[in-house]
Amino acid sequence: GIVVEPACVIGKMEQRRYAQWLKEHTKFTLMAALLAFGVMTRAQIQYSISEEQKEGAAVGNIAKDLGIEHRTLKERGFRIVSTSGESMFSVNQNDGVLYVNGKIDREKVCERSTPCLINLKIALENPLEIHYVTVEILDVNDHAPIFPASEMHLEIGESALPGARFQLDGSNSLHHYKLSHNDNFRLEVKDRGEDGKIPILILQKPLDRELTRTINLQLTAVDGGKPAKSGTMDITIDVIDINDNVPVFTKDVYSVMLNENAPLGTTVIQVNATDLDEGPNGEIVYSFGKSVNSKARKLFDINTITGEITVKGLLDYEDKDSYEIDIEASDKGLVPMITDKSVTIKIVDVNDNTPEIEVTSFSNSIPEDSRPGTTVALISVSDLDSGLNGKVTCSLEDDMPFKLIPSQHSTYSLVTTSNVTVNVFILDQNDNVPVILYPVNTNGSAEGVEEIPRNVNAGHLVTKVRAYDADIGYNGWLLFSLQEVSDHSLFGLDRYTGQIRTLRSFTETDEAQHKLLILVKDNGNVSLSATATVIVKVVEPKEAFAASDVKNAVKDEEENNVTFYLIITLGSVSVLFVISIIVLIVMQCSKSTDYSSKYLQDTNYDGTLSGDKRYIIGSTIVPGSNGNTLVIPDRRRRDSGEETILRQKLAAVRGTEPAWAVFQMEPC
Repeated sequence: GIVVEPACVIGKMEQRRYAQWLKEHTKFTLMAALLAFGVMTRAQIQYSISEEQKEGAAVGNIAKDLGIEHRTLKERGFRIVSTSGESMFSVNQNDGVLYVNGKIDREKVCERSTPCLINLKIALENPLEIHYVTVEILDVNDHAPIFPASEMHLEIGESALPGARFQLDGSNSLHHYKLSHNDNFRLEVKDRGEDGKIPILILQKPLDRELTRTINLQLTAVDGGKPAKSGTMDITIDVIDINDNVPVFTKDVYSVMLNENAPLGTTVIQVNATDLDEGPNGEIVYSFGKSVNSKARKLFDINTITGEITVKGLLDYEDKDSYEIDIEASDKGLVPMITDKSVTIKIVDVNDNTPEIEVTSFSNSIPEDSRPGTTVALISVSDLDSGLNGKVTCSLEDDMPFKLIPSQHSTYSLVTTSNVTVNVFILDQNDNVPVILYPVNTNGSAEGVEEIPRNVNAGHLVTKVRAYDADIGYNGWLLFSLQEVSDHSLFGLDRYTGQIRTLRSFTETDEAQHKLLILVKDNGNVSLSATATVIVKVVEPKEAFAASDVKNAVKDEEENNVTFYLIITLGSVSVLFVISIIVLIVMQCSKSTDYSSKYLQDTNYDGTLSGDKRYIIGSTIVPGSNGNTLVIPDRRRRDSGEETILRQKLAAVRGTEPAWAVFQMEPC
């Protein structure tokens, strides 16, 4: 017979209608077709399986469901005839079971159609029978929602008003959307039926680029499967800047001191302003304010880019001592935003003006017997500088019998004067603290470590504390004392030299380490002091000798240097002292010889002066004295005790001043 096959390959959008139509009209259609061609049909069977079934999975037993005996299936040619799902399924002619040939992906077979139906036609021969089998592929939630792109960038101006809407790319076959938490946007979902749901971003709060330049959001799409699967899309929103910020100066007050002799080009001060906007809206241009006068513009200049104010002209404190200059800062926006700030420049006076002296004389000459305090002239002094630079000190040259007396502001009187010498002796005060020279640690602290053998005897020199005081006398006289010591019976300190020595031999019970705190103080009325710490380590003899070789060598070298310098000093002083004594003795001897030889060596023994000689004797005559007597001893008669006396009486000298008398002894 002839087999009529109804159209089994239908469009995706028609499968749902076909399923309903098939359900209502299958019986009528089959009966009409079979009656027309003499084909016998018995049943319509429907199975349901989940997608992604493994190959060989059983869908259903068609022979059992149709009531056909298994043994007759092969004889009657039980098989699937031409259909759209022939490649996806197969039947077993032995048991009549319908099997899956391979994995079925519902999204590929039916895309988004619901329900997803696959129609099969089963044929048997002798006699001919046609049976229709419908297999529904049930969806398994094995795909997460996917956005067209994993990232999305939006640019929104900060001038956008609340309520502005921004449509986003959505995901198909989903249940709902979720937006990550933020303060500026909320999510609205618009349902368009078969076209899916469209997410829309709605602005809730005005944007401020100066607070937030970029906003990062995450949109999540969730499907309706169990368990539900989700997909995400990152949304980056760049806030576009507008010129909505005024430039702001970084300081509230700009003030500077400037010397009046500052050279041209000197940087006075640099102003700085910032603008939170971006691009040209945030670029700053500096300029003088409109109120700045032409004189200030001639003296100062401003860099429009950096804001540096420099000296342009010559300044003069005496002309003007301060300037108040308005500075404007504006951005480069289409409608510039401008702010201003005042800069105070105070001119500092420098000593660039010489004092001017005006002298008014009361007389062209003054008598030599003018009394001290007599006014000779009136002197007026002025200086155009200010402060200390304008304070004038007047003085006279040395050895002048005059002095200046201030009579009023900047005016002095020149008067006669007398003088006296005053000697001022500076007394030393105890204002210097003793300084520890040894021991001194590497970090500068007065602390040292000494190692000595355990078998040393009493009186062994451990170390010597060295110190000095910059004061003199008792204020610089230092005394040493033990402030703290772990065992008073072991160590002693010389209070004058600072030497630390052992008082007894060490025993086995003595500690291996001892700490000594030495106080060094001066002898001032209020004594000042310093302390030094010495750590004494007692070691076995061999260890002590090995460990202290280098230290002893250094100490010996230092002590040898000090001893050498002391010997040189003492030797020099001794030599100078001996030389001084010898010189004094020689001078005394020569003086005695000169007196006798100068006046008596050329005399003869008859009592007369021989040769052409004159002896000049100088003597001071004090007012009120009656005379002066010159006595010349006669060396010739010294042994007999006789003397030759030459007496010259001088008349009394009257007057107020001492006089000099000259004695001339002429040869006879």
